Amino acid sequence: MSDTATSGVKQGFQLKSASVSMTALELYYFDDGEFEEVLRDKISQAPGFFKDIPLIISLEKYQGLDSELDFFKIIGTCRRNHIHVIGVRGGTDDQRRLARGAALALLPGNGQRDRTHEAEQAAADEAEAAVVAASTSAAGDPPPAKIISQPVRSGQQIHAPEGDLVILAPVQAGAEVLAAGNIHVYGPLRGRALAGIHGAESARIFCQSLEAELVSIAGHYKISEDLQDNGWKSAVQILLRDDLLVVTPLDKA
Repeated sequence: MSDTATSGVKQGFQLKSASVSMTALELYYFDDGEFEEVLRDKISQAPGFFKDIPLIISLEKYQGLDSELDFFKIIGTCRRNHIHVIGVRGGTDDQRRLARGAALALLPGNGQRDRTHEAEQAAADEAEAAVVAASTSAAGDPPPAKIISQPVRSGQQIHAPEGDLVILAPVQAGAEVLAAGNIHVYGPLRGRALAGIHGAESARIFCQSLEAELVSIAGHYKISEDLQDNGWKSAVQILLRDDLLVVTPLDKA
């Protein structure tokens, strides 16, 4: 067999770690008809944001019966609405068994770790503590900010998987900027801005002119219709307070 097309390539692929922003659907109970109705309503508020996103079903606050938890129906409903369920977070052993039967990935909940993971984490924590104790103060420096000096144009996505994102130009409509930390836009913010994408509720969004299609902090979001009554087209900061996004003029921050 000829290997001309793969000359110099030792193997067909490599596995590497990846940082991906994902949305979690926190499920309290499941009713098939109501689920699709509410899902469509949420999507209609920001269709561009939800189209083709990966979704995690969080079972940490699920209060319904396990017999009502039909992951095949959940997956089918989400697919009809262009959302892709890839796994579940948390849940009891029986709930996770049902999810496994539907070929979903299993993620630990915030307060849930199996014994193997706990042992591994304890060992990692001890090693980290030893390194921190022996390190210099420079080791505690925060991740450097990612700085973008050019306009972020429609269709572009700028991702800062660690630390802050600083944009020294406009973010145009149809563009998307994401950061693990804060987002600073020294110009009009007309596209979508998602800060605290790994769950950092202390993250903030700063911009010189709020004209956004959508803003989000740690998964809590508002669309343009919700923003136009407060700080629209002015310099603001956006922060999360008591699970609500609050818009504050920068000159009063």
